[in-house]
Amino acid sequence: MAVDIDPDSVATSKAVLSSRVAGTPWRAEQVSVFDLDPARLGTFDIVYSWGVLHHTGNMWEAVEKAAAMAAPNGLFVIALYRKTYIDAFWKWEKRLYAHASPGVQKFIQSLYIGAFRLAMIAKRKNFRDHVANYRSIRGMDFHHDIHDWLGGYPYETASAPEVDARLTALGLKAERVFARPIGVGIFGSGCDEFVYRRAR
Repeated sequence: MAVDIDPDSVATSKAVLSSRVAGTPWRAEQVSVFDLDPARLGTFDIVYSWGVLHHTGNMWEAVEKAAAMAAPNGLFVIALYRKTYIDAFWKWEKRLYAHASPGVQKFIQSLYIGAFRLAMIAKRKNFRDHVANYRSIRGMDFHHDIHDWLGGYPYETASAPEVDARLTALGLKAERVFARPIGVGIFGSGCDEFVYRRAR
């Protein structure tokens, strides 16, 4: 079962699933996370949302709605942007970028990439090699990833203790957590990763 609010993403999912998983039952529907309803869609042994819920405009409600889809003893697996000391700046920048013209977006990209290049030089790392090998590391083009980061608005973050408090209150218990401490976040926040299990 795959859901997304974006019709193009749903259409792509249907095309991929149709061609790759013949003989396996599947569904792909255009549904907002805020409209997820276990009574209508059922519950699942694994509920997975990777780097999405922090872009909904109401992250904690989205987390609660998604978590409700996990069956008893089921896993809830999510990645959320890590809290940084400059979250307010990134929220401002992303709002600006998301509403800017393509020309202004290109200018902001050039500032970000220029600063990133200088940081790599300071660390004695090769920027050109980093960009050339980026797809094998991240699974996407470097410039597309920059555009995705700079324009990812709405934007919310969470610390691991905040996530634990919220998920524990929803009847889930941590199985594995991959989290880092709150950092400065000059070039982004990165995601912390959470695997929680609902009680039987």
